[in-house]
Amino acid sequence: MAVKTEKKIIGKSDLVDMIAKKAEISKKDAAAALNTILKTVEDELKSGNSVRLIPFGSFEVRDRKGRTGRNPRTGDEINIDARKVPAFKPGKALKDAVK
Repeated sequence: MAVKTEKKIIGKSDLVDMIAKKAEISKKDAAAALNTILKTVEDELKSGNSVRLIPFGSFEVRDRKGRTGRNPRTGDEINIDARKVPAFKPGKALKDAVK
């Protein structure tokens, strides 16, 4: 019988702590670096660009078609508009790392 291990969810503050420790910088500098990276990716996606971090993966914007759905409470049909959604595609190295 396999032993079930509890998965830990890493939050932004946990990630900042890990970056600060591994890079041997202050938490303030690690937070600034992480915030800058996240904001830059967001800005590029807003501009319609993709961001490739080889071999980690790629961030891109995908078009989602409009469709007809159902309201789960009433069962009535509703129209769901087309929209753009952010997407992440992992790179080969990341896929291999989590196997």
